[in-house]
Amino acid sequence: MEFRLKNELEEIRLLAEAIELWGEENGIPGKILFQLNLALDELLTNTITYGYPEGGEHEIRLRLVPEGEKELLIEIRDDGLAFNPLEVKAPDLKQDIEERPIGGLGIHLVRQMLDEIEYRRENGHNVLLMKKKY
Repeated sequence: MEFRLKNELEEIRLLAEAIELWGEENGIPGKILFQLNLALDELLTNTITYGYPEGGEHEIRLRLVPEGEKELLIEIRDDGLAFNPLEVKAPDLKQDIEERPIGGLGIHLVRQMLDEIEYRRENGHNVLLMKKKY
């Protein structure tokens, strides 16, 4: 499955609906689709919100490819500002919530829900490769 979306938050809902349909057609368990959509919502919201400070219309490409037995390869490619989510420090979950700095929980959640995450910057694009086993 390949999906192209504009850098608009409303597009994330449309993507989630397309993934649900694709997942049902391909026998992907509902729990996996939920986790996948939650992770993509976090990653794409960050990209759309912070990746294009100059505005304008941009395209974000997403590919979902079944690999081997019970594994999905997910690729997100965008031309936003360079950002490696793997460099974001894990939050200190033992720290009192009032004392914790804002941010970082979403990326932490993504790391917990996906099995592998890899980032690279390629020809002016952020490329995020992820794997999810089911």
